[in-house]
Amino acid sequence: MTKFYANENFPLDLVQELRQLDYDVLTSYDAGQANQSISDEEVLNFANEQGRVVITLNREDFISLHKQGQKHSGIIICKEDRDYQGQAQKIHEFITQTTQPLTSKLIRIKKQNQKGISKQVFVIQEY
Repeated sequence: MTKFYANENFPLDLVQELRQLDYDVLTSYDAGQANQSISDEEVLNFANEQGRVVITLNREDFISLHKQGQKHSGIIICKEDRDYQGQAQKIHEFITQTTQPLTSKLIRIKKQNQKGISKQVFVIQEY
């Protein structure tokens, strides 16, 4: 089962939704790393050492680290959206449908219009 590391800005409600789906989610607070101005690079290194996929809302910095070739166990960038259950479900669907590990992959959860559906839905974009 995929294990996650949620950085400081990640919503606890979304952490709880992932935990209800039986995911092991370690938060920066749980790891004793909250409120210490730890760099995103250090967050990525810590998660990698722990074999955890980083889950974050911090799109720009983590995309940049990924593009620079920073070694990681995976990055999932979520959207600032209060539909925590919907995002957790989309993450779960993706993980259960993929056969390859997330190592060195960056996945972004986005919301967009879909043909034939009146409201926007969560979709996965892989980098």
